[in-house]
Amino acid sequence: MPEKPAVSRRSVLGGALAGGAAAAGVGAGVMGAAAPPALAADGAPPAAAAGWRPRRPGQKSMIGVPYEPHRTVRVAIIGLGQRGSSMTTGWSVVPGSVVTAVCDIRTERAERTADRLVAAGKPRPAVYGGDAGAHRRMLRRDDVDLVYIATPWEFHHRQGRDALLAGKHALVELPVATELHELWDLVDTSERTRRHLFLAENCSYGRNELAMLKMAHEGLFGDVTNGHGGYLHDLRALLFSDTYYTDSWRRLWHTRSTASLYPMHGLAPIAAAMDVNRGDRMTTLRATATEARGLADYRARHIPRSHPSWRETYVNGDLITCLIDTHQGRVIRAEHDVSSPRPYSRINSLAGTRGIFEDYAGTSRTGGRVYLEPDHTDHRWRDFERLRAEFDHWLWRKVGDDAANNGGHGGMDYILQWRTVQQMRAGLVPDIDVYDSAAWCAPIPLSAASLRAGGRPVPFPDFTRGSWVNKRPGLDSRPSDMPAAATR
Repeated sequence: MPEKPAVSRRSVLGGALAGGAAAAGVGAGVMGAAAPPALAADGAPPAAAAGWRPRRPGQKSMIGVPYEPHRTVRVAIIGLGQRGSSMTTGWSVVPGSVVTAVCDIRTERAERTADRLVAAGKPRPAVYGGDAGAHRRMLRRDDVDLVYIATPWEFHHRQGRDALLAGKHALVELPVATELHELWDLVDTSERTRRHLFLAENCSYGRNELAMLKMAHEGLFGDVTNGHGGYLHDLRALLFSDTYYTDSWRRLWHTRSTASLYPMHGLAPIAAAMDVNRGDRMTTLRATATEARGLADYRARHIPRSHPSWRETYVNGDLITCLIDTHQGRVIRAEHDVSSPRPYSRINSLAGTRGIFEDYAGTSRTGGRVYLEPDHTDHRWRDFERLRAEFDHWLWRKVGDDAANNGGHGGMDYILQWRTVQQMRAGLVPDIDVYDSAAWCAPIPLSAASLRAGGRPVPFPDFTRGSWVNKRPGLDSRPSDMPAAATR
């Protein structure tokens, strides 16, 4: 099959993603809007201005709704590729958790996972696989409380929705969905079924991220004015690997549309520190994109002409930058680049009237640096190590050693799993809810819509339907919030 003819990146801006945005009400007039949506006099946005979707009769908010208490949390896993397989051990060793069922369309993966759990002294989970409907058969089981979904992105919405409709809580890998109408559907389905669905945003539980959040909420930065996060990760070798991403699913996303495909790791910790959905909200987004050159350049230098990737045309810009305005007058910059040679960084920077924190910049083991008035007045950065020890989140102090032994990504995977299970056991309100999850993933379709409109701002939906004005807890939990019996 001959290589496809060259396609202008701008001719396919948005692609299917922009189509989803349009289906959700981001039409041509909205995409061309030059100003943020109007706000009511009391500060709460009216439905028309904020892009609300009215609730159907009998549908109620999930804000503040606790889990039903569980003695043991029974976990089922959908998707046992690189991510799902690596998370299985954590689900099996977190206190009060047991893996009861595993599913992958490739049944041999599910069998290998079950064998590995048995070899580790754990009960053998039920195995499902063989076809695209296998997960629905698994969801009929009555010994599943939480469904963890780690399949390719295009399946997350449908499988998350299926889990909710089966009466299960759902923890979905990034992103929970890629289209606005899908995000709204997950919000609505969660509200109708009274089951939680939330993003497995492990970076929100990172050690530096939680310390930064605590510092922000205790006023060390003064009035927070801006934040900068990103996902800057050289994935070129993995994207062209024939074994890492099954059927090259992640590389193929770069042939479909120009959008910020994976903004959540950088955006979520900044949004949490700014109390987005808890007193502030994101109001508009505008995006810029470079040309798509990195993947084609890497292919030309490293990939033989016989490889199937030579039939692909890459259209997603190498660096996608989103500028997001908030109701409180703050600005968030979120970047995405997986196609360029660079050291890994999530940037993770927060600034205000009295200081700034920057991650991935220091030379100590923390990687962070700070500059805070009134102690720092000489225009020189200070190492973050002492302040991190002072503001270390209680979750890391309590389970950091276990996280280091059992969790990937520096332990934050295990922190996410441990916290989720213990909150379910104790019958607490989740730290991250469906509204946070939808907001953190919305830049995917919104960036596509903005780019298709020439980089003009597009309005950010209010998935809370006005409840963002109310202060409420989130990731800034305290150890006293969790009964001791639930942590053993």
